[in-house]
Amino acid sequence: MKNIPSPLVSLIPVAALVILLFATIRTFGSDALSGSSQVSLLTATAICIFIGMVFYKVSWTDIELAIINNISGVSPAIIILLIIGALSGAWMISGIVPTLIYYGIKVIHPSFFLASTCIICALVSVMTGSSWTTIATIGIALLGVGRAQGFSDGWIAGAIISGAYFGDKMSPLSDTTVLAASVTDTPLFRHIRYMLITTVPSMVITLIIFTVVGLMNSGSNTSEISEFTTSLANKFHITPWLLIVPVVTGVLIAKRVPSIITLFLSTLLAGVFSIIFQPDLLREIAATNSDTESANTLFKGAMMTLYGSTSLQTPDPTLTELIATRGMSGMLYTIWLILCAMCFGGAMTASGMIGSITSVFLHFMKKRVSLVASTVAAGISLNLTTADQYISIILTGNMFENIYRKKGYEGKLLSRTIEDSVTVTSVLIPWNTCGMTQATILNVSTLTYLPYCFFNLISPLMSILIAAIGYKIIKKPVNNIS
Repeated sequence: MKNIPSPLVSLIPVAALVILLFATIRTFGSDALSGSSQVSLLTATAICIFIGMVFYKVSWTDIELAIINNISGVSPAIIILLIIGALSGAWMISGIVPTLIYYGIKVIHPSFFLASTCIICALVSVMTGSSWTTIATIGIALLGVGRAQGFSDGWIAGAIISGAYFGDKMSPLSDTTVLAASVTDTPLFRHIRYMLITTVPSMVITLIIFTVVGLMNSGSNTSEISEFTTSLANKFHITPWLLIVPVVTGVLIAKRVPSIITLFLSTLLAGVFSIIFQPDLLREIAATNSDTESANTLFKGAMMTLYGSTSLQTPDPTLTELIATRGMSGMLYTIWLILCAMCFGGAMTASGMIGSITSVFLHFMKKRVSLVASTVAAGISLNLTTADQYISIILTGNMFENIYRKKGYEGKLLSRTIEDSVTVTSVLIPWNTCGMTQATILNVSTLTYLPYCFFNLISPLMSILIAAIGYKIIKKPVNNIS
């Protein structure tokens, strides 16, 4: 029989990782993503491998295979990340995001900005099925609107992420929604309907909080907002024609065109629009001499927008910071961190440490509330240790499926609890793929927006509360037949 590490031993690599990340974040601050966090993950991985190979005779082949499988599983996400980097640059320099910000400032009243932002992102995310796409497009635009209206980055990002992850949970187009339903053998729309019981109250509470805070916020004065919009209009060619790109993107999403293809076509169209509507900005980015052939200059500027960093100067420092882009190269540190996180998750899985840690929760599953609470705790723990929501969803489903069945509970209770705990909390963990990605896209650190992601924080608690009430939770008689 294979010798499995005890839960206490299994926590050693996790504890090492937490200590190292705490030290690196405290030392390097926002620059921790530039390399120190990656080294921390690889160091924790090495500790895990050392313990597994030396004391528990885990073969290097098994560890290597688990790491390869982990990295293979996130390869589509890495491609999407690179395209999102290009899309963010193209949507900004083409004037699409500035146009959305310009009209958004005029339409959205500051008192209801946070609640409106949450609702808008929720609707877009339900239609797209992707929190990542929502945050990378409309989220960035709303971040600019919020800054212009005087809200802090934490509050704005919290509203954006709360709305985006509501849609990510509830959309039939969402990969996490489909995955949670599939792992538990629950019909997709039954899974979605059952999630309404916990998701709607969580969102209602979230919107109440954002509305109250918005009404209490004095915001920027009218002259400051007017100066901001004037600077925006002076720097970019603002025109409703630029809204064609978001509309086309929405149509592609509605037609269920694969995410990678949709994002690529949206980026390509935005690049063309940048040449048509913002040629002066492309010349500024290319920074070439006036005697350079115009076509080459525009081509160079457009390409630099897609793959590299851009910094356009404006009279307003806030606007200058907002319209700066990083392109595909800005995603490389995040991809580096994801690869290192997958190494850690693979080593923890192959060594049996993840299974050992989660087995602790089995001892607390006496009644309905403890069963759901243990599932929530296990899901969040897996998000912390595997650093990937997809792996966490699969492992949580596999671990608890038989337990729920043996206790007479329907699979939809497990699938809902997985979404309430795994899907929404992944973005709150700095070294999780979701946390890293959204912090990179919004350029707001995970720990800055975490306290304001009320929907994400409330959802796991709401799952346990509904379990305690027992609303719509049916327990079938179990036949004790061996």
